[in-house]
Amino acid sequence: MAWQLLHLISVKNDLRILEKSQISSEILVYLIKHPDAQDTLDGILQWWILEREIKYQTKLVKEAIKELVANGFVLEHKSRDSHNHYRINRSKYGEIKALFKQKSW
Repeated sequence: MAWQLLHLISVKNDLRILEKSQISSEILVYLIKHPDAQDTLDGILQWWILEREIKYQTKLVKEAIKELVANGFVLEHKSRDSHNHYRINRSKYGEIKALFKQKSW
């Protein structure tokens, strides 16, 4: 039991080091792209880190939506303003609900 706890603590520390290293890299990448940039801690969080996270999450959301549409769980509709709108496929509502009952969230 003690060994498992020590292992868990070690893994968490490794993840923190990895996260810190990743954030350090993101800051340096931003500064490479914007060598004249300077900001406060709040500014770095809001504009430098958040900007990269939004780009990353946008890619993931696009991929997820594409997969949901392909599986028929979500319907896609192009509106007059040329934007795609997404909504649940009501004919698959029961199947979707059943998927979440199977998983322990």
